[in-house]
Amino acid sequence: MSMPPISDLTDRAREIFRLVVEGYLASGQPVGSKTLAGAGALNLSPASIRSVLHELEGLGLLAAPHTSAGRLPTEQGLRLFVDGMMQVAEPSAEERAAIERQLSRPGPIEAALTATSAILSELSAAAGVVMVPRREPRLAQLQLVPLSPTRALAVLVGADGGVENRVVELPQGFPPGALEAASNYISAHLGGRTLAEAVRAIRAEIGAGRSALDAASRDLVERGLAVWSADAASRPVLIVRGASNLLDEAALTDLERVRMLLDDLENKQSVAELLETAREADATRIFIGSENRLFALSGSSVIASPYRDRDGRVVGVVGVIGPTRLNYARLVPMVDFTAQSLGKLIG
Repeated sequence: MSMPPISDLTDRAREIFRLVVEGYLASGQPVGSKTLAGAGALNLSPASIRSVLHELEGLGLLAAPHTSAGRLPTEQGLRLFVDGMMQVAEPSAEERAAIERQLSRPGPIEAALTATSAILSELSAAAGVVMVPRREPRLAQLQLVPLSPTRALAVLVGADGGVENRVVELPQGFPPGALEAASNYISAHLGGRTLAEAVRAIRAEIGAGRSALDAASRDLVERGLAVWSADAASRPVLIVRGASNLLDEAALTDLERVRMLLDDLENKQSVAELLETAREADATRIFIGSENRLFALSGSSVIASPYRDRDGRVVGVVGVIGPTRLNYARLVPMVDFTAQSLGKLIG
């Protein structure tokens, strides 16, 4: 069934449809004719309201979960509401301040991205998601610290202040002085390069015989660098926070749907692929229920917006994931504001 344009609805039908959708989004419960009549805004009898509800149901915009229950919007109805009727509410001063406060904390960009997903989750009562920029950090320093005769800790410091640790296995009888020699060599000669560039450069120097390192130190340099480049492709590109928010009181009546949603969120690669579709959008995108394949079974919605660097290039996506009864009018501008704030931080 094709969705009728909002202009095809009578003023009465449009107003009743709006009240049902807004009531459902606020409570998560179907809205009945007695509730609408009792509100006093329509000046219509319950029987007249039921007639309009039946008409809207016939158009595929509303559905009745039970014979005696009220109506709730279908996915088609939510799409019509979001595209044609919704009046967005800009984030409050307190919400803007909370988002900017999280982003202004000192530390590596990854920490800011994690904080962003957490604050979005807190403010939306849904799951906050941030797609990490696809970039490789540039090296500032790599220090190799002995842990035992056969193991060393490689501490990588990026130019952006990020720190990562990896354990490197050492061969039996490895000379202790080789650790310091390898650390000094990397920091002095390979600083400012990406990990991939560093691996290529050291292999080129060793292959051409230009390296002043002994054999043991050369081997350790390669181990210390390759341990990062080997797993670069499998690093998570998505940060998800606040999935527990999805287990609210309304969810207790539909635990199977929530279980499916939580299972979907565990598949971060698939979520990242979904968010990829928002990268080319000019503004915030909204996916409702079965409009996206990943969340079709759980009947969930996604609000996502790309964020850009100072050159206007899209470097990631930020958003929220939750039930279809998300407060779209409040969350769409909030996600958009967060994306703009992230863009200023990325620079």
